[in-house]
Amino acid sequence: MFENEPTLHMVCGKIAAGKSTLCTALAQAPAHVYLSEDAWLSGLYGEEMTSLQDYVRCAARLRAMMGPHVVALLRDGLSVVLDFQANTKESRAWLRGILDESGAAHVLHVLDVEDAVCLARLRARNASGAHDFAATEAQFRMISNHFVPPAPEEGFTIQRHGA
Repeated sequence: MFENEPTLHMVCGKIAAGKSTLCTALAQAPAHVYLSEDAWLSGLYGEEMTSLQDYVRCAARLRAMMGPHVVALLRDGLSVVLDFQANTKESRAWLRGILDESGAAHVLHVLDVEDAVCLARLRARNASGAHDFAATEAQFRMISNHFVPPAPEEGFTIQRHGA
């Protein structure tokens, strides 16, 4: 797609839609750096995060530090696979700021996956214990209420992915 151009890969999709799986695959390309919001939040704030409000607070702190780092990576010629949710207008505004500052190419990968599929994947993921956070079905539904698909006026280059 943008083989010789530093590119910011972003992901939009509900919990267990496959964002991290897609990001892991994208990051296999040469000169791509993978950054996972869940891994950073778990490592830095794990026990502090017990509610959606805690996530919002901790994620804001992480983004404040990570934004300039991502800009620097892109300006240094690396592509960044940013496994940070782009599920709200606010999160996409943060990403837009990174794009505007870096001047990098970008792709917003939108995962269109039915809730039933996400919930089945979530149950399997929770049972495996391999993920940094084990969301409940109630948390899935509560967080999904905040999901806002990207609109054309936001100006992102979108690539859609199904289940």
